[in-house]
Amino acid sequence: MNRRAFLSVTGGALALSGVRVPGDITGEGGAGARGGARVEIPFYFVDVFAEEPLTGNPLSIVPGAESLDDATMRRIAGELNQAETTFLLPSRKKADWRLRSFTATGHEIFGAGHNSLGAWWWLADSGKLKLRDGENAFTQEMGDELLPVEVRCKAGRPTAVILTQSAPVFGGTAKDVGELAAALGLERKDVDVERLPAQVVSTGAGHLLVPMRSREVIARAHPDSQRLAKVLRDAGGEGCYLFSLDTAEPGSTAHARFFNPTVGIVEDAATGTAAGPLGCQLVRHGIAKEGVALTIEQGYEMKRPSLLHVEVRGDVVKLAGRGVQVIEGRIRVR
Repeated sequence: MNRRAFLSVTGGALALSGVRVPGDITGEGGAGARGGARVEIPFYFVDVFAEEPLTGNPLSIVPGAESLDDATMRRIAGELNQAETTFLLPSRKKADWRLRSFTATGHEIFGAGHNSLGAWWWLADSGKLKLRDGENAFTQEMGDELLPVEVRCKAGRPTAVILTQSAPVFGGTAKDVGELAAALGLERKDVDVERLPAQVVSTGAGHLLVPMRSREVIARAHPDSQRLAKVLRDAGGEGCYLFSLDTAEPGSTAHARFFNPTVGIVEDAATGTAAGPLGCQLVRHGIAKEGVALTIEQGYEMKRPSLLHVEVRGDVVKLAGRGVQVIEGRIRVR
């Protein structure tokens, strides 16, 4: 069920000097076109943590990005206008691929979440990886880290991508819970800090995990972005992950919503870099068992239901999910 799209920037809006033209980027004059020739770059959209199209969290992917400089990547991410766009490059180290991800507002993201899982799903689904049935091991380079990736296959097709995130780091807490609640458009009594702290936890990106009384409370949240951004800065967090053990699905462990005004994300439908830390927090406080797979449901309020699977064994945090490619196209950059 692929939909095809063609995005073109006219009038030279993306006539970028930082674009070289290798063989996988085409122009009207063919590969290696120069001067004023049209230059187009392929891109793809994958719905991540999804079982069917138009669910999960959309991710835009740009392969062959070694021809692009940082400014060009940021402008392409802004044009594609998704929560994150991932660019695929050759590794500088001994990884199979290097991934760089940018938000639509140009912030680079380093944690391994939907930005990474969706890219690996695309690589597997599009035949870019050598795969056999069963487990297939790879390594990804993200920032300065080399992180394991597992792709599981059956009958020659991917069935799951499993990421290993960074070891958990437990950071600061929200000191003024009343101000946190107000920044979320809620009341102090809606935040369940008597059971768990509102704490920053990182497995690659540090997010403030906020326990809420119920799923209904989470649905009522309507953050003041500037006010919430200050609360996050004061706590040392990047995004805000509201969660409750009151779930919509009987097999889920927690229900969640994610807001990240610090990098311009109003709301995210599935946030792997927050689901991993939440799994660590639940295991640390005895709410979930170590070594048992947890399911975090997210995106329901956006009508983009997503299921994120997390397993925590000591400092080893794994995130698993599936994806669906829904769009392919070309973006004109010159």
